[in-house]
This record gives sequence, structure tokens and C-alpha cells, in this order.
Amino acid sequence: MKVAVYRKAHFNAAHRLFNPSWTDEKNNEVFGLCNNPYYHGHNYELEVKVTGEVDPETGFVINLVELKKYIKEEIEDYLDHKNLNVEVEEFKTIIPTAENISIVIYNRLKAKLGDAYDLQIRLYETPRNFVEYPAS
Repeated sequence: MKVAVYRKAHFNAAHRLFNPSWTDEKNNEVFGLCNNPYYHGHNYELEVKVTGEVDPETGFVINLVELKKYIKEEIEDYLDHKNLNVEVEEFKTIIPTAENISIVIYNRLKAKLGDAYDLQIRLYETPRNFVEYPAS
């Protein structure tokens, strides 16, 4: 029987939603205030859901100390207090929307967790706007 384990995390980051192949007018029309050329920031809240079988020897799906370490190293240290467009390699070629940020987070954590676990990311850009990847 599978059990889901959750861990929450937090990071702050700045970004600009901008498609360089579009005109300034189209970027403003689609992205509005989020197209600010001087960037804008969010206090992101992250929920990481790891699902797997309970290990009969430990009673854990995953050791939360290990999961905490992965989140700190792969997500918080990587994204916290960064200008995503400028300082994070993935966002030099893709727009740092909440959707794309959640995919980057998923890929970085999945590389650490491997195939033994199912992984789902929920990223809150604001208290009312959030994304989930993969979608349920």
C-alpha cells in the first residue's frame, strides 16, 4: 500500500514574464504588470508530495531528513533570492512562469529521488494562485 508524505518549503525570487520574440505591445498585452522590465518578486510556497511504499524496516516512505536536504540543496539554495531570468540557467531559455518553475523543481527533485517514488509539486506564487505538476 502506498502512502503520501508531504514537506513544505519557501523561497523568494524575482522574475519577468517576457517573450523575446514578441513586440513590447504584445508582451504588455499578455503579461501585463508581470512584464515589468525591472522585474518583480514573489514569496513562493512549495509543497512537495512523495508517494511510495512504506519500508517495513524503517516505517518510512522516505526519511524526511533526506527529503529536507534534497529540497534545501536542489530548490531553496538554487532559487532563493535569485533573479530567475538572469541567474537560473533553465530560465535563460524558457519563461519563468509558475508552471515552468514547478516543472524545473520537479525535474531537479526527481533526479535525486529516482523511480522508487512518485513525486508531485504544488507551487504557490500567491496565496490564491498556484500550480501543480504533474497535474492530478
